[in-house]
Amino acid sequence: IFQLGNTSWRVLRVEQGKVRVEDAHGQPPSIPFWLGEAPARTHELSVSVSRLREEVAARVDTTDNTDAKVNLEPAIEWLTNEVGISRSAAEQSVEYLAGSKIVLGVMPSQDNLVLERFFDDSGSMQLVLHSPFGSRLNRAWGLALRKRFCRKFNFELQAAATEDAIVLSLGPTHSFPLDEVFHYLNSKTVRQLLCQALLDAPMWNIRWRWNVTRSLAVLRRRGGRKIPAQLQRMDAEDLLTAIFPDQLACAENLTGGEREIPSHPLVDQTVKDCLEEAMDVDGLERLLTSIERNEKNLFARDVIEASPLSQEILNARPYAYLDDAPLEERRTRAVFQRRWLDPETASDMGKLDQSAIDRVREEVWPEPRNADELHDALVELGFLTAAEGLNWQDFFAELKNDRRAAVLTTGDSSTRLWVAAERLPQILVVYPQAELQPSILAPESVSHVAWSFEDALVEIIRGRLEGLGPVTVDALVASSGLNKLEIETALLRLEAEGFVIRGKFTPGTTQTEWSARRLLARIHSYTLNRLRQEIEPVATTDFMRFLLAWQKVAPDHQVEGPESLRAIIEQLEGVEAPAAAWEGELLPARMVEYDPSWLDALCLSGEVVWARLTPLSRSAGENGERTRGSGPVRNTPIALLRRKNFALWSSVFPQPAPAGSSEFSTTTQLVYDYLSLRGASFFTDIVDNTKLLRSQV
Repeated sequence: IFQLGNTSWRVLRVEQGKVRVEDAHGQPPSIPFWLGEAPARTHELSVSVSRLREEVAARVDTTDNTDAKVNLEPAIEWLTNEVGISRSAAEQSVEYLAGSKIVLGVMPSQDNLVLERFFDDSGSMQLVLHSPFGSRLNRAWGLALRKRFCRKFNFELQAAATEDAIVLSLGPTHSFPLDEVFHYLNSKTVRQLLCQALLDAPMWNIRWRWNVTRSLAVLRRRGGRKIPAQLQRMDAEDLLTAIFPDQLACAENLTGGEREIPSHPLVDQTVKDCLEEAMDVDGLERLLTSIERNEKNLFARDVIEASPLSQEILNARPYAYLDDAPLEERRTRAVFQRRWLDPETASDMGKLDQSAIDRVREEVWPEPRNADELHDALVELGFLTAAEGLNWQDFFAELKNDRRAAVLTTGDSSTRLWVAAERLPQILVVYPQAELQPSILAPESVSHVAWSFEDALVEIIRGRLEGLGPVTVDALVASSGLNKLEIETALLRLEAEGFVIRGKFTPGTTQTEWSARRLLARIHSYTLNRLRQEIEPVATTDFMRFLLAWQKVAPDHQVEGPESLRAIIEQLEGVEAPAAAWEGELLPARMVEYDPSWLDALCLSGEVVWARLTPLSRSAGENGERTRGSGPVRNTPIALLRRKNFALWSSVFPQPAPAGSSEFSTTTQLVYDYLSLRGASFFTDIVDNTKLLRSQV
């Protein structure tokens, strides 16, 4: 099975100059795939794409974004009148780009680079770098970033790169300030880093086989017969083992970190092809240099849902992958994606729901019902302030009497903390000058592990974050009585572990907040659930209640009077029902004291017509000729229509041509054609529309 474009194909047999295949129905490829069905986008075209984005963004008015109103008309008119595309295409393009601008706060372009981070449904995170520089440069940038993340966090990431974006699927241990990713790479060292990264990429083996067969180092034919492809691959691998043994060596036997690339013509050519044909390392060096000179605008955004511009990279096919993970194992498949995100809805995608934050804070904060539950809360949270435990004084007094908890007063006597006996070794290390009452605790409940100040503080802050949700450093300082530098040092340790994530999570906040990763993932989930509930289907009972009210069948919604009959007919226009059912059931059920003369008046005035829209069923006679059907009866399905719309309904439900052909005069044929098109008509209508004399008609 091989991948070609977006479709996988199963090879049936290989003939002279032909490969017989069948559709593999989306199964993952079992042989190396093509990078794509066409060359990468040129630099000039990438510049044009970026310029188009900026032109559209400049014409999208989002000044009234607080009311979720976005004026798209100037951008649509510009694309329609000046660029020359159809209005429908312009509307779709502008809505697509406007939604992305509102979610990210800026339109990604070659001057505005945007990092976007969001949770997926598995609780992991996705990092998307919007960089419309073409796939060659993005492939180099993504591969280098993947290698840098591997060295920094000791974890291999799944990654992909397209013409406009790069995606890195983060694991549960990756926590870092988002804006720092722009500076993970250096223009002076990125080439060497990229050389190490490409050795593990699928592109290396493909281009190695190309070069060794082109140079005849591996033969394609032997003894006048073609060597099978799988044997050629084995020969290429054996040659690589002899020339570049570290490339295929066991990882446990490699020392020194980086693999030394030997100076050999075939190896040099393969590295050059990867760096300069598959990737654009020179362009990447120039881009990193401009970032280091502050010539680019850099934006980092934490969002609750993927922006519209991220959809392409999240759904990228195997030719965009920078690693060898198969399609069914991609982490990007766990991302919830909307089919369409209109600009008005996009205004909520860049911020978390305050009610979701409050809900998580309420869920994780303890609500003890007895002394034992309060003790568990003290062990988990590290400590409670006296103000936080004001409502649990009786439970705490019971713990003090049992020597399971105590009150700790800091050295300046400004902070009183409730602590559990199990946490005492950590607390006393962090607060060495504090006073403890009662001073003697049960010896068997106290751990004798020796704690350093930093380790003890990290564990205490970890416990506090488990019960607080998003919180600022100032709030932690106020509750603990410690200085700001000590708190920040502990938070940085927790961030390096991936336990905590920093950002601005509470709507309207201007300070940096810190939140436990699992709590932040829960907040994101609750926010998305709230948004999904806004569009989820209603219950069957609610839908039926709506239908009865909308169709005026419910007693409280029935209408009355002849004028209301026009509205009823307009609503039921095109619906066929038995002739007797209209005045027997349908109309009386919707109107109060329905009078049949109202419908007679509308029909006699010519405003309403009745007709059978679906063709009459005709049976074949003895000689195969079609016989005439019966005339209308009480069960014949008919529809009530407004005369002005009759031609439209006749075109939707054309009547079958008559079985026999008749020869009419010119005048008669005009009248016949008009009646065939318009149906039963008044005499004056026929005269006016056929342009014939009254005597001729």
